[in-house]
This record gives sequence, structure tokens and C-alpha cells, in this order.
Amino acid sequence: MSTAQPAPAAAPDSARTRIGLMQILAIPAVDKTIAVVASIPFVYALYRRLAEGNLNIPRACAALGLLVVIVTMLFRRAPQRVTPNPLWWLLAFAATYGPMTWVALAPPGRPIVPAVVTNALAILSLVILLYARLSLGRNIGFVPAQRQLVRSGAYAYVRHPIYTGLSLAWIALVLRLWTPLNLALMLTFVTLIVIKSLVEEGFLRQDPEYAEYMRVVKHRFVPGLV
Repeated sequence: MSTAQPAPAAAPDSARTRIGLMQILAIPAVDKTIAVVASIPFVYALYRRLAEGNLNIPRACAALGLLVVIVTMLFRRAPQRVTPNPLWWLLAFAATYGPMTWVALAPPGRPIVPAVVTNALAILSLVILLYARLSLGRNIGFVPAQRQLVRSGAYAYVRHPIYTGLSLAWIALVLRLWTPLNLALMLTFVTLIVIKSLVEEGFLRQDPEYAEYMRVVKHRFVPGLV
């Protein structure tokens, strides 16, 4: 005699609501609209800095690097899969728009190294970021998502060269506008992108091809070091 198998338990209403919200946020048009709208206050604050004559080279390079990352996301390739975890979406938002707010509104500070040093670091950070961004093509993502794997260009040397460029820009900004608060904020945002890199790799390494890429390219941020 066969026995009837119990029907699978229905997902709680809260879980269904969360999954539904994540699916809506993952719609490309919704995702891209949020990216643009969230950038508007940041762009306005930078405009005010420029109008007031307070836009130095480190701040300008840090701002431009972030804007390049966000604006070019509008042209990214559709993902094969995207994380549904809302905490990872929150992490991505904080790691992207938190630094934007700080770069635009960082409180005044004093330089602790010559301007030529901070300017050179800032310009180098922008060169690294642009090279990394060009290397990645249309495969950039806001949250952990699987797209076409890139192994060439900057990604032949480290797994997260965009984060390298951003971090270097923030270091240059702190050296130009030194205060304990700016240092604390910079360390907070660097920590966030380190955590974000770990989360992204945990999601992507489920793909054997990416796991092999991690085996070949061993360093995340600095070739031979980090």
C-alpha cells in the first residue's frame, strides 16, 4: 500500500515578500533607475564643491572613479544568475553609495604629505580604475551576479582591480584632508569593499570556471601581495 507524501510546506508570507522584492530589484530597468537616482545628490554635492572652488585633484579623481563605475553599470550585460540575499544587496548599496557621500562631503582637513604626492596617487588610482573598468567590459555588477568571466587585462593580475583603484583614491583623499574622522570613514569603506569581495567570490566560486580562475589568479587587490 502506498502512502501519500505530505505536501511541501508553503513559504512564509514574509519569505515570499522578500523573494518577490529581490526579483523586482533585479529587473534591469529597476536596478539601473535606482543607480541613477541614488547618484543625483552625490553629483549635486560635487557641483557645489566645484562652484565653491573646493574640488581638489584627490577629491575629483575619487569622485570620477566612483561615477565611472556607477554610470557604466547602465550598459552592463544581463547576468546568468543574481544573488537573492537582501543582506548582500544592502552591503552592495552601502559599499557603493557610502563612499560617494563621503567623497562629496568629506570634512575639511590638513594635508600631511606634499600635494604632489596626493595628486600622483589620485591620478594613479584613476588610471588603475579605468584600466580595470575597460578590462571588465559589460560584465560589471552591483550585487554578486554571474556574468561572463574576464581573465584578461587587469584581471590577469588581480581579481578585484576596481576595488584597488577605489581604495588608492580614498587613501589619497585622506592624505590631502587628514582628520581622524576621515581616516575612520576611509577604513570603514575599505573594510566594506573587502567584505564585498569575499561575498562575491563565495557566490561566484560555485561556478567551476570561476573557482579555477581563483586558483590561477591568487591575489585580490595587489599582485604578489594582497
